[in-house]
Amino acid sequence: MKITKLVLLFNYKKILLGFLVAVIFFIVSLQLTTDFNLLLKVFSILIILNIIASIVASYVLYDKSDLYNVEKLNEIAVFKNIENAILIHASFDPLSQKIEEKFPNIRLTTCDIFENRHEHESGIKVSKKVFPPNPKEIKINPSQLPFEDKSQDIVLAITAIHEILDHQQRVLFFKEAKRILKAEGKIILSEQFRDTTNFIFFNIGAFHFLSEKQWKSAISEAGLRIQESSKITPFANILTIVAE
Repeated sequence: MKITKLVLLFNYKKILLGFLVAVIFFIVSLQLTTDFNLLLKVFSILIILNIIASIVASYVLYDKSDLYNVEKLNEIAVFKNIENAILIHASFDPLSQKIEEKFPNIRLTTCDIFENRHEHESGIKVSKKVFPPNPKEIKINPSQLPFEDKSQDIVLAITAIHEILDHQQRVLFFKEAKRILKAEGKIILSEQFRDTTNFIFFNIGAFHFLSEKQWKSAISEAGLRIQESSKITPFANILTIVAE
């Protein structure tokens, strides 16, 4: 429940507003005698159900799935064969120290995206107490990665790259990732898509993410291709990306 509690902390204002609107709709419906009162009651119930559904979905996605499971990632990346790796996050890192403890052979560089949307949220201070930042973490501009050409075996980006809001900047990130990867290197990208399932459970929160088409476009324009795509939960995908 650790991560779900943090999700609630980050979104508590929206959740409280939703409950408030539902209560107002329900109270107003009790004052009406027309058929409109039934519609207001239905709206209030739907709002409450949507809030509950989003909390359950967050729990399934973050705490009950393999999203931050090192063993699952190892099935994709085979960490024992990796010398150099980069982990990119957006001010929230529950994974890097797990990788370092499990696979001390890897020279892992943990990178926080500079000036991402989460950086100045009040909940970040709490999240960093729950998941302390890696002491060797560096801040990066994702369109100018500070690594040498063909120096990395893998780039891991877990629920982070959607924080690059501009399409051309995302293309630049993928071009940079391609530049620093070795010939057989891979990008492992985990993201929620702006799709029907996420709209049902997260409502307008799904606009926080990108559509599958947008991801494919940025990856293709950078001269990369999706080698494999799989659902890690109904709400998130893991993409294995390689050079064309």
